[in-house]
Amino acid sequence: MGSTLGLYLSAVIIWGSTWLVITYQLGVVAPEASIVYRFGMASALMLLWSLVRGKSLKFSAAEHRLFAAQGLFLFCINYALFYHSERFISSGLVALICSGMAFFNMFGMRLVYGQPIQHKVAIGSSLGVLGIVLVFWPELAGFDANIHAWLGVMLASIATVSASCGNLVSVAQRRRQLPVVQSTAWAMAWGTLFTLVYALAAGIEFTIEWNARYLGSLFYLVILGSIAAFMSYLTLIAKVGADKAAYVNVTVPIVALLLSTLLEGFTWHTLTFVGVALSVLGNLLVMAPGWRQLWTRRAA
Repeated sequence: MGSTLGLYLSAVIIWGSTWLVITYQLGVVAPEASIVYRFGMASALMLLWSLVRGKSLKFSAAEHRLFAAQGLFLFCINYALFYHSERFISSGLVALICSGMAFFNMFGMRLVYGQPIQHKVAIGSSLGVLGIVLVFWPELAGFDANIHAWLGVMLASIATVSASCGNLVSVAQRRRQLPVVQSTAWAMAWGTLFTLVYALAAGIEFTIEWNARYLGSLFYLVILGSIAAFMSYLTLIAKVGADKAAYVNVTVPIVALLLSTLLEGFTWHTLTFVGVALSVLGNLLVMAPGWRQLWTRRAA
C-alpha cells in the first residue's frame, strides 16, 4: 500500500491539515455527534468498498473483540476527549500532550510485546517533543493553572493514552495478518457504535449544520482525515512498528503550524525556528536507519 516514506508523509500532511478543518466542526454540533457522523460514514464507505472488491467481511468473535477494542480506544475515547479538552486549554498544549504518544507507544511496545526500546527512537522522540515545546512556548508560558485548565490537561492526557492503546491493538491485528482495510472499517464501526450509545445515554442532541463550512469539513474529515490518513498510519505501524509510527504525532503539529502561517498569518519567532529544527532532527533519527542501511548497501 505504498512506500514507508509515502505512508508517513500522507498521514502527516493530512492530519496536519485536519487541525484547521476540525475548527469548522466546533460550535453548533456536539463533538460526539460529529464523531458519529465522521466515523460512521467512513466505516460505511470502507465496508462498501470491500464488498465491491469482493473482500470478505466475515471475522471470528475473537477478531471482532480486537476491532471493538481498537474502535473504543482509537475512534471513540480518543477523539471525544480531544474535542472536549480544547474547551479548556490551548491547541498548542493539546499538541504537546498528543506528541507524548511517541513515548507511550515506545514503552507500550516494550511492556506488551517485549520489543526492546531503540536508543535512537528514544532520543529522536525526545528531541521532537522538545521541539514542540519550543514551538508552542508562548502558549505554554501563558498556561493558567486553574481547575478548568488542569481538567483540559487530564482529558488530553487520557485521550493520548487511549490512542496509544488503539495503536497497540493495531499491532496485534497486524500480527494476526488481518487485512488493514476491513479491520479498520470494522473498528470504526465499533467506535461509532460506542460513541452513539454514550451520546444517547447522555442526552446529547444530534443536530447538523446545513452549510458548506460544516458539510465540507465533514466530508474532508471522512475521506482524507479518516479513510486515507488512518489507512496510511495503520499500514505504517505494520511496516515500522507502533513506536516509530507514533512520531507522526510529533510532526503533525509542525505541518499545522505551516498551514497556520500560510492561511492565518502566524508569525514565527526564534523559538519557532529552533523547535522546528529539533523536530526535523528527531524525525531523521527516528526514521533514518532504514535509509542509512540502504545507502550502505548501495555504497557496498
